Amino acid sequence: MAQSTSFEVHERETFEKVMRLRRDVRRFRTTAVDPNLVETCLESFSLAPSVGLSQPWRIVDIKSDSARAAVLENFETANARALRGYTGDDAKIYAGLKLAGLREAPVHLAVFCDDQTSKGKGLGAKTMPEMRRYSVVCAIMQFWFALRTHGLGLGWVSILDPEQLKTDLDIAEDWHLIGYLCIGWPEDEGLDPELETLGWEQRLPCPQVETR
Repeated sequence: MAQSTSFEVHERETFEKVMRLRRDVRRFRTTAVDPNLVETCLESFSLAPSVGLSQPWRIVDIKSDSARAAVLENFETANARALRGYTGDDAKIYAGLKLAGLREAPVHLAVFCDDQTSKGKGLGAKTMPEMRRYSVVCAIMQFWFALRTHGLGLGWVSILDPEQLKTDLDIAEDWHLIGYLCIGWPEDEGLDPELETLGWEQRLPCPQVETR
């Protein structure tokens, strides 16, 4: 029997629930995560769209204490530098934000784009090579949703020096860091972004669409 490609109302409601609960998590419980569960969620990468079917994502599991210490030092240096760029109330709020779960999250994955991959034969990437990187972003988003359906949270750490991270982790020159991901069981659940509840920024409604 052919699989239905349409969705019932309750299925659409479930998908909306997953999107609302996705949240960028910074506060994790230190409870271990079954590696098989992470592997199951990683299968979502194979379902993601990629330019020319290039599948340019490259994933590194950061397990060793030395590697994690280097990433934490990288973050703390970058975070201190970022704080110096704010003044007044913004600086006060920024200093109080928890912007990464690097110490607590049991799983760390660094996701790169292989900018020189031959897979896909350059289709769609000769005119817009950045499409390979966008493809990796799409794959991470699907992974994020997959994790959420199992109750897991993901925190995307962007306050890092990507070149220093590549050096510290001995990453191939042609790989470009897309996301450093902290994964684990969230301390609490919520529908509202922490940056919104703490007064850093407000979420905008549905974007306006311009016509040309």
